[in-house]
Amino acid sequence: MERKIKYQYSYFIYPYVIDEKKYNQYLLKLLTDKHCTLKIWEKEKDLNIYTYFLPSVRNYLFSSFLYSKEQRTQLEKLDNSMKSALLSKYPCTMFEYTLGKEVQGKVGEKNGIFFDIPKMEIVCFKTGICFLIFKTIIENESDFEDVLNFNYKFRDIYSESNSLNYENIRIQTNNLKDIKELTNIIKSITTPSKDAKEMNLEEERFLTYSYVCLEQENWNKEEDFNNLQDEFMKFSNILPSNHQVNYTEEIYKKQILEPLKYVKLGFTKQGTTLLTSSINTENYTKLPFAYEQEYLYTYLLLLYKKIYLKKMNLEIKKGKTLRKAREELLNFMKNIGMQEITQNEQGSMLCNKWEETLELKELFEKIKEQYDIAYKDLNIEKTQKTNRILLVILVGALIFNIVNFVLLFLNLD
Repeated sequence: MERKIKYQYSYFIYPYVIDEKKYNQYLLKLLTDKHCTLKIWEKEKDLNIYTYFLPSVRNYLFSSFLYSKEQRTQLEKLDNSMKSALLSKYPCTMFEYTLGKEVQGKVGEKNGIFFDIPKMEIVCFKTGICFLIFKTIIENESDFEDVLNFNYKFRDIYSESNSLNYENIRIQTNNLKDIKELTNIIKSITTPSKDAKEMNLEEERFLTYSYVCLEQENWNKEEDFNNLQDEFMKFSNILPSNHQVNYTEEIYKKQILEPLKYVKLGFTKQGTTLLTSSINTENYTKLPFAYEQEYLYTYLLLLYKKIYLKKMNLEIKKGKTLRKAREELLNFMKNIGMQEITQNEQGSMLCNKWEETLELKELFEKIKEQYDIAYKDLNIEKTQKTNRILLVILVGALIFNIVNFVLLFLNLD
């Protein structure tokens, strides 16, 4: 059954890790790339972002909100080397990436799905954890089925083993020679990292962050959501349209959030999906803009927390000094880890659901346990070392006393 779409887009998110010692050089590389533009946030033009995030989080994610007009002018005048040195001190720096010409794609050899990539961003944290983000929009009239198949295929375009064939579906581009040009762009921006592999980060698949507003005849007072439930579970789990879904009521409840009528969100470790009905005009006027602005950056921040905790766990395993590890972990918790992100009711609801899905609490407890074990081992080692020193001192004192006793005995003779 065809289910026509009022409006849709899909973001694909690729996390990667840069060596912290090379972070300044990496920012310099982006600043000198003619396709990259430093993203500057201003209160007047980005008021929704400014008011959504609480001050400490806002200053952490969007440092340029703190710039005055004069400071923005001075920053622009700096050469790239000085600019990268300055930006590397801030917690987070963002870039917009322009492909140079409008990128269009075609899925399918005959009756294909045409799509645009109107937006690319690079989000860099000073810890070396970064995110590359694509926004894609399917052109012309499309069905929900098209979105399911497109999301399923596009998230794997970076996979070396993926031939991009799925029941005669092939991803092509009109302005690029082939999809390899896009993957080459990704390779030029990102850097393979040994740490990423050891942290078990997915390096060949994008996370999916997708929005769909269905035409209201598909979901209204008479047309119940139960008729959409299986399709929504495919959407939520990034599955193709012909996949036979099999799930329990428990799994459904765990994955789904319904903050408003005719609004359903799906949460999995593979991404987040939002399905709405055009029966409510705000579902295709206000909500899609909040979802790709305030809520998207909230999701990125929580993804960052997860990857940072994995990074800390790896560094402790590698033998990073406990004093340094403790200092970094405390700074993380103070600056962002324990901070409330927003007072927006729906935003807070999403935060709680993302934290649960990403298992942030469990990961933090694992880090704490790892730290406690290492700390106890260090104390045992210190105790053993102290005992050895005391033993040496005692033995030395005993030998000294024996020598003195012998000398005293000889003198008496």
